Order: sequence, then C-alpha cells, then structure tokens
Amino acid sequence: MDIYKFAIRPLLFNLVKTDSEWLQQQTIRNFSWLSQTANRPPASWVNQSLKQSLCLYDSRLEQNLFGLNFPNPVGLAAGFDKDGVAAGIWSNLGFGFAELGTVTFHAQPGNPRPRLFRLPLDKAALNRMGFNNRGAAAMAARLAQEKQELTQSIPIGINLGKSKVTPLEAAAQDYLDSFRLLKDLGDYFVVNVSSPNTPGLRSLQDASMLSAILELLQQENTTQKPIFVKIAPDLEWEAIADIITLAKTYQLAGIIATNTTIRRDGLKTQVIDQTGKSPQDEAGGISGEPLRDRSTEVIRFIWQQTQGQIPIIGVGGIFSPEDAWEKITAGASLIQVYTGWIYEGPLMVRRILQGLLDKLEENKLATISEAVGLQTKIQSF
Repeated sequence: MDIYKFAIRPLLFNLVKTDSEWLQQQTIRNFSWLSQTANRPPASWVNQSLKQSLCLYDSRLEQNLFGLNFPNPVGLAAGFDKDGVAAGIWSNLGFGFAELGTVTFHAQPGNPRPRLFRLPLDKAALNRMGFNNRGAAAMAARLAQEKQELTQSIPIGINLGKSKVTPLEAAAQDYLDSFRLLKDLGDYFVVNVSSPNTPGLRSLQDASMLSAILELLQQENTTQKPIFVKIAPDLEWEAIADIITLAKTYQLAGIIATNTTIRRDGLKTQVIDQTGKSPQDEAGGISGEPLRDRSTEVIRFIWQQTQGQIPIIGVGGIFSPEDAWEKITAGASLIQVYTGWIYEGPLMVRRILQGLLDKLEENKLATISEAVGLQTKIQSF
C-alpha cells in the first residue's frame, strides 16, 4: 500500500489543510539536510533506504542526449529546488535528472503571499510565486561547494529567469549575468521566458526579444553547454514555429514544453479556501492535469515541425505511466514532473519507470528512445 497516497496526503491536504508553500519549504529543508550530509550517518542510512525503495535501474531506459547520459527519462521540473539546496538528493528519489531554479541574477522575495494553492478537485496547482530565490551568486557558491564534496550521478539543469527589477530592454544582459556565474556548475541551462508571474516576461518569447537573449548566451557559451528555451502552452502555433526557427538558428539543445497556463476553462474548483475567490479571479499559472492535453499538443506540433530533430522535454500533467508514455510517444525525449509528484508522492517516479518498461515490452521496443515520437509518426501516415 502507498502510505503517502492513502494516509499522509489526505492528512495534509484535507484534515490539517497545511499551507502549500509552508509544506514545500519544510520538505526542501529536509531534502537539503539529506543532500548536504549525504555521506554521514544518519543521512547516509536514509539516503541508502531511499535508493532501495524509490530507484529503478534498467538500461532500456537510458539515453545519451546532447552529450549527457540520462539513466532514465523522468526528471524533476524547475520550481521545487529554487536555490539548488538539495541538488545531491534527487538521484536517490529515482529521478533521471533534475532542474534547479528558477534563479535570477538579483535575489528577490517573489510575489506577496499567499501565492501557491492546491486545487485537489482538478489535480492541479495554481501558483504566482514570482521567481522567489536567493540569486545566482548564492546558488553558484552552494553548487561549487557541493561539487567538491559530492559526485553527481544524474544531469543537473539550471533554469534561468529575468530579475523583476531589470527592465525588459535589459533582459538579455540579466540572463547573461546569471549564466556567467553558473555556466560551469550546471550540465544544461534553460531560458525561462514563459512564467506568467513576472510582469512582461512572456513578451520575451517574441522572436526579436528572444533572439537577443540567445545571441548573448551563445556568445558566452564557449564550452557549448546545452541551452533550452521553456515556452508557454498559451502561444499560438505561429509563435511556436518562430521559436522553433530560433532554436535552429542558435543551435539550441532543445525546447521544454510547457510552462504553466493562464487559461481557466474546465476547472471544477469553484472557490479557493485560502482566499475565498474562484481560480478565475486569482492571478497565476495552472499546472497539473488541466495542462496535460495542451502540453502534449505542443510537443506533438514541435516534433512534427522538426521531424524529431530538436529534442523536447515534455512537462505538464504527468501523474501516471500512461501520461508519461503519451508525452514520449508524442515526441518528448525526456519528461519532467512536479505537480503530479506532489499529488502522487515519492513512489510515483518508480511506478512511472516500471510502467514505461511494461509499455516497451507491449510494443516490442528495445529502448525508450525507440518510443520517442512513435504515436506522432503513426498519425502522420
């Protein structure tokens, strides 16, 4: 029996009604302790126990993409470990890679609280965090220290955002300043221009604005670190096609599809308990199940437009092996989870990995890479 799903989650979500952000902070604090004291008891015992319970190793799930080895395709999405304080723990929880951040050049408190809400009826979350983080310099110092003490067994990405105090016309320099501090400490980097919670940020998805950012980053990127752009699900197809063109022009490693949505249609939640307002009256982005179909549509569109030549990291509404398989066969080489992991608990990653292995056997495929874009290929004929 899954103790988290049947005992812990109902207690925290329904009876105690724990504040979402407080719970996330307590969790990351505990993970930080496990990461920073990983080689010393009792943390070393806990880490070993986590590995045995939550990890699943199988060569059929491995992939080598953009020069990095991924032991499995399921990663932790940006937003959970904003400051990189638990970078050493994520492999012990079964993840094949993890993305830190979003981090900005200037430290910033984010938007006023409350700013993170669960929508259980929709298996969703609404957040308007606003890139709260301690800044790129603080993350760089932390990761540099951890790099000396620990050996990373999975790729670690860093998600870069624009500082709120930086005007839009200076955005490219802001991203560059963060990248300069962190470029030797991450395995790949993500240009986040799609969060709905920083004023004007999504306008940076415009081809001219985004090209200025990518131009500066690639000039600085002398060691050819893989760089991705993370896009919004609410873009029109023409705008996505423009970003695909930029990805080719600036030789990006790939595209992450997608960030949270500002749409509210189809939600079952009528009132958010903490505020007494409806989701329609609250600012912020929606993640989780309501995002699932749209993010898959975007993945499928990118794969079709590029014939699978640009790697895609799929994120949005993944709760089960079926959800993961849908994203991968639509065209995602890798997938990321966050909201689903909160709802389903720590055993979710292992369940998804086992489910993917079952799907490979059902479809008589030898490796997970053979499944990428499979359904999209079939639909194209």
